[in-house]
Amino acid sequence: MSNAVWTRGVEWLAAAAPNPRVCKRGWDQGEGVALLQAGRYWDLVSVPDRLGLLALDMLWRPSLPVPGPTLVDTAAHRVGFFLPPDRGSRWIGAGLRHASRGAWVAVPPPYRPARFLEWVIPPDGSGALHAPVTLELALRQANGTLAVLEPVRGAERVTGPDLP
Repeated sequence: MSNAVWTRGVEWLAAAAPNPRVCKRGWDQGEGVALLQAGRYWDLVSVPDRLGLLALDMLWRPSLPVPGPTLVDTAAHRVGFFLPPDRGSRWIGAGLRHASRGAWVAVPPPYRPARFLEWVIPPDGSGALHAPVTLELALRQANGTLAVLEPVRGAERVTGPDLP
């Protein structure tokens, strides 16, 4: 990414902070993580990492728009998808968490990882986010794929229809 894209990504993301200047200074000089408020510019749907990474892989198709900002928490083993704010949405599923108005999300700067947080797809400053319907379909498909790939109790190998 170019410096201009990084700069726009930083400005867009920091806008969700109570004080964007303090946020940016904290990214550069502090712990490298800022708590940003969800529900104003974006919501976040967080899922277990296996499900999230498989769904993200399904979203990287030439026929679909480029996926929106996506964050990985390697300590909590979660993937977070940034999508448009929607107070009325009802994201329901095992292990699924929806952060909206009133929730705070720990976020590193778009240009580097911090602690256990890193961007798979950093924000580019355009405001592009994951499309909720497309994300839901990818999560459903990924969940179905994982169910097929789950090992039989006691088995050491994962088998499925396309695996030996």
